[in-house]
Amino acid sequence: MKKFVFLISCILFLFAGQAIAKDIQFNKELTQDAFKDLSKEAGAAISYKNMSPAEPLGITGFDVGLEGSFVSISTDKDNYWQKAFNNNAPKMLFLPKIRIQKGLPFKVDVGAMYSYLPGSNIKIFGAEIGYSLLEGSVATPALKIRGTYTKLTGVNDLDLHTAGVDVSISKGFLMLTPYAGVGMVYIGSNATGGLQSLSQQADMPLNEVKIWQTRYFAGAKLSPFPLFAITGEVEYSNRPVYSLKAAISF
Repeated sequence: MKKFVFLISCILFLFAGQAIAKDIQFNKELTQDAFKDLSKEAGAAISYKNMSPAEPLGITGFDVGLEGSFVSISTDKDNYWQKAFNNNAPKMLFLPKIRIQKGLPFKVDVGAMYSYLPGSNIKIFGAEIGYSLLEGSVATPALKIRGTYTKLTGVNDLDLHTAGVDVSISKGFLMLTPYAGVGMVYIGSNATGGLQSLSQQADMPLNEVKIWQTRYFAGAKLSPFPLFAITGEVEYSNRPVYSLKAAISF
């Protein structure tokens, strides 16, 4: 197990090295279209990731682990990400997370997530609740419906939150449980602080963005040892998002 934990840590640090921690602090105004595009990409980045098969954990089930999500972003000169990072945008956004999931009676699972990127003002918290319509068996797959919420904090120039609903299906094979799903994510975004001031000074005040985006995801949970699991997932919702999690799971 120690070798697997070491491998996951190396992968996370490899990607983290390409995503230097920086504050989100705007140095120039945005147009309404640019603010909408930024909100779509930022909302896709902070939205709650699935990262689990569809079968319920059960009343004694518990899953707690470290997770990293990686989102490549455009760093073209003078685009909205450059303005968001004061003309010094990283090649990708890296969001390290602590994540907990607990099984409850009646095929219900609940969970919570917290993310903080050291050296930046980016903090995210979120919660989820899921209900397994089908528990799954040796011959049949599991099916789950889930609701989620996330909120960006610490950034004075941007008030951003997401809410989502999705459905997923999974089927276990020995130590491996592949899964896939589809859902919708609501993104609510408001320009505040310096960003709104800059836009007002340029006579381009920004309106609140309220949009729904479709999200698709697929992944697999590998349980090579008792009480330990590795989960990898790819999601697409405006931008591709790659996530990896190492957890104590039972």
